[in-house]
Amino acid sequence: MELVKGIKERRSIRKFKEQKVPRELITEIVDTARYAPSWKNTQTARYIIIDDAEKIAELSSIECMANFAYNSKVAVAAPAIVLITYIKGVAGFDSDGTPSTKKGSEWQMFDAGIAAQTFCLAAYEKGLGTVIMGYFDEDEIKKVIDIPQDQAVAAMIPIGYPNINPQAPVRKEADELVTFI
Repeated sequence: MELVKGIKERRSIRKFKEQKVPRELITEIVDTARYAPSWKNTQTARYIIIDDAEKIAELSSIECMANFAYNSKVAVAAPAIVLITYIKGVAGFDSDGTPSTKKGSEWQMFDAGIAAQTFCLAAYEKGLGTVIMGYFDEDEIKKVIDIPQDQAVAAMIPIGYPNINPQAPVRKEADELVTFI
């Protein structure tokens, strides 16, 4: 796959075929995603893969989805869910724990976002669909999945073989987005 083609064609997929995704394939995707850039190459992103149907059903509860019913419906139908987490207190911080810049802890989510996008592009290249979800209740998720104490959940990504091929939404033109000085 050409990089630009993948960036332009990858869509958020919210309907999946009832087909398990081999763990080996997800591991290959993580193997690619691990090359995502990160603050001082700290590589704090982690990937917790849930492919057990009962655990997926628990994670898809209205409580875990912060009362957003649409996401519950999408997640419960996915053959697997990826929790992108990050190790807290590393990205954006000096070794003594003080923030390196005025952005402070915001770098943690920035790095996790880069990792999530890289994961989704790698999944697309392998023929899988993904959607990055931000509506969730981390405290409720921790009741279902044992998240290491030094990590925080950045995103939930349902993954599977796409059952739809959505068209790209209209995008702003580059000249609306760029400013040269």
